Amino acid sequence: MAAAKPALVGGFVLSGLALGVAAVVLFGSFHLFSHSFQAVVFFQGSVAGLAVGAPVTFRGVQVGTVRHISLRLDVKDMKARIPVYLDLQPGAVSMVNGSLPMAKASFERLLEAGLKAQLNTSSFVTGQLQVDLDLRPNISAAPMGGDPDTPEIPSIPSQMETLKDQVAALQLHQLVDTSEQTLTSIRRVSDQLGDKLGPFIDDMQKTSESARETLNIANETVRQLQTDVARTLDGIDQLVIAGRQQLTARGGELSHVLVSAGRTAHNAEALMASVNDMTSARSQTRADLEAALRDLAATASSLRNFSREVERNPTTILTGKGKQ
Repeated sequence: MAAAKPALVGGFVLSGLALGVAAVVLFGSFHLFSHSFQAVVFFQGSVAGLAVGAPVTFRGVQVGTVRHISLRLDVKDMKARIPVYLDLQPGAVSMVNGSLPMAKASFERLLEAGLKAQLNTSSFVTGQLQVDLDLRPNISAAPMGGDPDTPEIPSIPSQMETLKDQVAALQLHQLVDTSEQTLTSIRRVSDQLGDKLGPFIDDMQKTSESARETLNIANETVRQLQTDVARTLDGIDQLVIAGRQQLTARGGELSHVLVSAGRTAHNAEALMASVNDMTSARSQTRADLEAALRDLAATASSLRNFSREVERNPTTILTGKGKQ
């Protein structure tokens, strides 16, 4: 067997190293030579579903990954704190002025602006979690200061923890007890109403039957009235027809009566004119009547005097007035 040539072996080795470097550069996205910015977040709740390599996003844009997850127990109060270390990529975000946002000065500005970390579900199917970063100055959250060597991002409860707290604050046991008491009261009132409504319903049925009978009687009365009214209207129609016939038959006689009435009215007018002439101040007839009335008055006076004389002296009738 021929001995291997050192130059050929060396060429193969160098080729393999070159291919390895190329693979790292192409498939490692240059992470081998990039400098990430590390930060830590302390979570007090459960981080089940969060794994190393989980994405770290800022309003949906991935800006890093989870590098390490550990557990710390405080001996004094036995409270568990879970530090989650993040690798933030400076090239993922750029400031307006061009400086890298993950520099120390820029990171402090982000903390002053209200940078907070929160656990959220990245997949409801697998239940995996991710770390979401956002500027929330209206939510107060103080850093725990558990790792002085690593910049800390304050954490806020996740949406699921907030929902659990709200559900716990609802006091469901008291609500259930209150609901049961309310249902019991409603059932008791329903039973009482059932006992009291029985006679009332019977009375209502009797009243309904009486009202139905009254309505039937009223309907029968209305039908009878309709029949009587129809008969009365027929009689009125016949009377009108008879009146028209009588008026037509007596039309001539009525005309003669009207003519006679006209003549009588004319004669009455003439009589009234004569009476007016007789009663006029310059009427001769009135003068004659007045003279006759004066003569009658004088005669009546003479008769009164004669009667008085006779009463005083009855012999006057035999002897006369002058023979006394």
